[in-house]
Amino acid sequence: MASIPALTAEEKKRKRYRRLIFLTWFLTLDLIMFGAFVRLTDSGLGCPDWPGCYGQVTPIGAMAEILAAEQVMPDGPVTIPKAWIEMVHRYVGALLGLLIIIFTAMAWRWRDIIGRTPWLPTVTLVAVCIQGAFGAWTVTLMLMPIIVTIHLLGGMTLLGLMTWLAAREKQHTPINPENRRYSPWVAFGLLLLFVQIALGGWVSTNYAALACMDFPTCNGVWVPQMDFANGFSLIRGLGELPSGEAISQTALVAIHWVHRNFAWVIFGYFGFLTWRLKSDPGLRGPCHLIIALLLAQLFTGLTTIFFQWPLLIAVLHNGGAAGLTLATVTLLVRVYGMQPARVSQAQRLQFA
Repeated sequence: MASIPALTAEEKKRKRYRRLIFLTWFLTLDLIMFGAFVRLTDSGLGCPDWPGCYGQVTPIGAMAEILAAEQVMPDGPVTIPKAWIEMVHRYVGALLGLLIIIFTAMAWRWRDIIGRTPWLPTVTLVAVCIQGAFGAWTVTLMLMPIIVTIHLLGGMTLLGLMTWLAAREKQHTPINPENRRYSPWVAFGLLLLFVQIALGGWVSTNYAALACMDFPTCNGVWVPQMDFANGFSLIRGLGELPSGEAISQTALVAIHWVHRNFAWVIFGYFGFLTWRLKSDPGLRGPCHLIIALLLAQLFTGLTTIFFQWPLLIAVLHNGGAAGLTLATVTLLVRVYGMQPARVSQAQRLQFA
């Protein structure tokens, strides 16, 4: 049996960089899933200040304040479980930021060894800082829907950047040059996907998931009575209109109906796009993943309606959106021809 050649010092550095990229990518995906859990369990205000919990590093030091708030409102936003859920989310977010700082420093220091520009890691570092700011505003602005939705989009953007970093480090079958002409199509598909994610976030942050209780009709009719102006008024508090009045049911129906029907645009567009590209061996994997995730999104979306928003299914629906983001970005990276960096024979044997 042939022995594996020893890695050089430079190859070891590149290997550490690659491993850190994939670890951070995986943690980003996990954090998005956990963020959905925070939002869907109403734990966003479990600690109503930021970055600590009533000024403490952990809920343990704030137990007296949490218990006092829980006694006043037993089912309110501040309880011991919700405080821990919120703080764990912040801890993981801080860890993610630390990992991004580390690999950005590595990208600059070892840029000749890695063989790539360090600007993409730098953009990712800026993105995670902005994401942290919106995380703070989510709490201090009392779950204002537009801020929470932007925070969700920021998470998906961060996942897209991490997927870009990871995808260019992964070897794949060469792409048929003729399919490069579809790169604008894939980019436009990613834009449509982000519009749909924004609409889904608007449904979630306004608690409009159950505004339509049947399918394919909405409350028994194809086009129900809807208040688009108030449903999509952006600058307002949670559960209220800009005037301060409670948001109406017709406004919630408008939010739900638009998200539900824009999904057909996503299905049609990505169905055609993946049908055109899936015959290419280098694109087959991302295309099949997109198709599978679209079907899963349909299943979880319908289950949310018929079973009245079970927590697990709602979290999986959010995870499906994250999965579509990473699959589409991977497809985009490959179609645009961003080839993985060349590695030595020793590295190929190590990574195999």
